[in-house]
Amino acid sequence: MLELDVWYLIGLPLLFAAGWWLRGFDSRVRASDQAAAPQSMFRGLNLLLNEQPDKAIDAFIDVVKLDPETIELHYALGNLFRRRGEVERAVRIHTHLLNRADLPARERANALAELGQDFLKAGLLDRAEEAFVRLLDEPAHRLGALRALLRIYQMEREWAKAIDCARRLEREAGESHQVAVAHFHCELAQQALANGDLDAAQARIDEALATHRRSVRAIILAGELASRRGQPDEAIKHWLRIEGDAPEYLPLVAARLTEALGAAGRRTEALNLLRRNLLDWPSIDLLEIAHQRVAEWEGATAAEQLLREELRRHPTLLGFERLLAARSAAAKGDAELDLLRSLIHAQTRKLARYRCSKCGFRAREFHWQCPGCTSWDSYPPRRIEELDTV
Repeated sequence: MLELDVWYLIGLPLLFAAGWWLRGFDSRVRASDQAAAPQSMFRGLNLLLNEQPDKAIDAFIDVVKLDPETIELHYALGNLFRRRGEVERAVRIHTHLLNRADLPARERANALAELGQDFLKAGLLDRAEEAFVRLLDEPAHRLGALRALLRIYQMEREWAKAIDCARRLEREAGESHQVAVAHFHCELAQQALANGDLDAAQARIDEALATHRRSVRAIILAGELASRRGQPDEAIKHWLRIEGDAPEYLPLVAARLTEALGAAGRRTEALNLLRRNLLDWPSIDLLEIAHQRVAEWEGATAAEQLLREELRRHPTLLGFERLLAARSAAAKGDAELDLLRSLIHAQTRKLARYRCSKCGFRAREFHWQCPGCTSWDSYPPRRIEELDTV
């Protein structure tokens, strides 16, 4: 019993001394880490300023290991790299955050959202899609994930999935996507027409018009479908509707419409339609079609007279080039006239393009969706020369 008391009296002070030493050691380690964190941060900033981003990333990762409160710094740094187009570095930063075992669930979702944006910026659509699909179960990120997926599905031309995403956004976020959804159905209708599945095309056109009753593209496709089915009168009926609903888009269908009218013995009606719309909605494209039809049905002299009259009302370089082409064809071998035409053509090549009203992207052909900014219905059906003179 006495020995036990002695050992007790000896051990108690030893345990106390050991606890005191360990406490001091822990404090020293903590102080060392806290001192190391700002040092790593300053080292990372210095490396970043010296254009050594890879070494800077390593330093900032060390900061997070030492001080988890610097997560926001990594988000900011990742966004900076992504905006600069250095997507691989952004992916590295956000992947490190996502792989941390101690990361809270909310921050894990934030890191996944940032990583999805990195993949989207890099064009890795399958990996971006995977990331955003996982975020659909996160209430704070669900709407953002749906918007990102809608963009991805349009880029991948997955129109059925795009329709589903757009409908969800309409229900859950109160957004309106009727114009885009109508175009999605039109894309599917065009695919069906290309495959010869006329019934499927009809169903998609009906869906497009039910979504957006005044969809010009759906009306044009309805006429094309009727023509494919051997129903020219029905095709004419659809295409004539454009003159009343959206006359500025008539040039897109005027060639097919006037051809159908001519085949039906209604040439006078076709020519009157062209002349009427040239007065009310002047267009270089419409003038080109009118010139062709008048030359075919009434002769070269009447066609040239049409060009001269239209140029007096609406003078354009593109219209003048068309007149020079007609004169050159009639006066073969006129070297000076050919030279003048070639000089005018060099000036009109850039003016003959279409331009997106949202981003300014220029294209030789008319697009329903801008290849630059992916906006729908952002291309006016008029050439740049006409837009700049309005």
